[in-house]
Amino acid sequence: MSQENIQENSPPKLIDIDELDAKALLGLEDAGPAISRAQPFRRWLYDWTLNPNIPGNFQKSLDNWVAVLIVANLFALVLEHVPALFEPNKVFFHYFDVFSVCIFVLEYALRFYLAPEDEEFQRKKSPRMAYFFSPFAIIDLLAIAPFFLQAFIPIDLRALRFLRLLRILKLFRIVVPAVKEFSELNRGRTFRQKIHALVFSSEYGGKLQSIFETFIGVWVVVSVLAVVLGSIHSVHYLINLEFVILDTIAVAIFSVEYLMRIYSCVEEPRFRHGFLGRLKQARSPSALIDLLAILPFFLEILLHSVLDLRFLRTFRLLRLLKLTRYNDSTKILTTVIAREWPVISASAFIMILMVVMTASLGYVFENQAQPEKFDNIPNAVYWAVITLASVGYGDISPVTAVGRFMTVIMSLLGIGIFAIPAALLASAFGDQLHKEREMLKANLRIMMKDGHLDETEIAVLRSEAKRLHITTQELNALLEQMHNERIDKQNQSQLPLHVIAERPAQAVEHYKSLLGQIHQLALMTDAAKFEAAARDSDRLTASEMAMWQKFQSGKSNS
Repeated sequence: MSQENIQENSPPKLIDIDELDAKALLGLEDAGPAISRAQPFRRWLYDWTLNPNIPGNFQKSLDNWVAVLIVANLFALVLEHVPALFEPNKVFFHYFDVFSVCIFVLEYALRFYLAPEDEEFQRKKSPRMAYFFSPFAIIDLLAIAPFFLQAFIPIDLRALRFLRLLRILKLFRIVVPAVKEFSELNRGRTFRQKIHALVFSSEYGGKLQSIFETFIGVWVVVSVLAVVLGSIHSVHYLINLEFVILDTIAVAIFSVEYLMRIYSCVEEPRFRHGFLGRLKQARSPSALIDLLAILPFFLEILLHSVLDLRFLRTFRLLRLLKLTRYNDSTKILTTVIAREWPVISASAFIMILMVVMTASLGYVFENQAQPEKFDNIPNAVYWAVITLASVGYGDISPVTAVGRFMTVIMSLLGIGIFAIPAALLASAFGDQLHKEREMLKANLRIMMKDGHLDETEIAVLRSEAKRLHITTQELNALLEQMHNERIDKQNQSQLPLHVIAERPAQAVEHYKSLLGQIHQLALMTDAAKFEAAARDSDRLTASEMAMWQKFQSGKSNS
């Protein structure tokens, strides 16, 4: 049986909204994880530091900080091979290595000490020895061994320094469990579906998809930093080769990611139909950004003998735009611009008109007094823009009385004209965010109408609440409101009919509830048997039967 069938057949876990508070819905904890202090110290320490089954402990934070330190060690090892950087900062590199080794030793000692509590080793005859000979423990030991060998053995062991590269293998402690989870989630699925789950957000991606996004994000930042530092001649002279290698690796990674997205995009409903779907994906803004991130590299290689394309290296900074894929604020801003485009375009037209008028008047009044600065209208556009935008660099300024008077008037008008788009975008952005938050609240009300939330609904609400910054106070107020409405509805159903009739608003709600029950009865009852029973001994009047038949006709229409 495939994974999809297993998930479809398994009943969803329902949570009563009366037992749910805002912190639970947002995945927050009041006072940390529920770890008993009465248990033995070793178990208590394991639950706080290494137990992956207790949410809210330090296990994820510990893994993340160790991963950051491993990556920093990799960059330090690369920079050590640049004598101009290593020799003046030899002491700094040494102390960083000592600090790293201390952290890794503490981690190794902690895992060794807590091995009897680990589910993987606790059933072994000797849990600590089982851990000692496990693959991850061997990697951890090899990562710190060169330091101690150099410290305690009086021989030159610089040849063993390459073993510090094994520290990068410590990342497998995070990657391997994610790969296993990914394999379980995608069991029975095709290769293309697995690629899609890795590069596109879906229920099949798991932690590995998050790791992949983090990996791409890190390489984007590193490659852009390399471009920025490469513009400094002194730095570029020292580590030019390293920059070239790093850029080549980055382009290779981004190229593979681009091909993976183009290949697997047909699994998305909006990109189906083979070639046309892939063409539509290739024309999307995110795909064009991915293409621009790698295109300068290949153009420079293919056309360097024909054209001087070194200026294209600057466009490598466009890789920063790849990070917009993981930022929901960019999506909101895009929606705002599309929605307010008629007003924005009108204000842009007025701005262009003001710039042209100001430049033309500046040319008319200042050409004879300053022919070298106001020699033509196109050159005067620069002065007009910085004047209307209230920047005023001072490199070009009017000297005639009429020119100065005109500048004062245009500057005052420019303050209002140039401020319109900024104020419009700020107002529309806040309005769009408010609308999406209200929509989330409306969806929450719909999901909670039956009094329960399943795990899928909680995951969706948690993700949207995080994206839209819904506070616990707002969710608590909404949960309390839904709870009160349910109580009022239950109390209303228990009131006598004459009491309900005295309250028009309650009477309307009661009438709607009764109509809904009759409609449900019409849907669930066999029409032929019902009508036969109704005609027996004239149990229903003609008007009652006519009303029933109206419900039946509504059933057939629906």
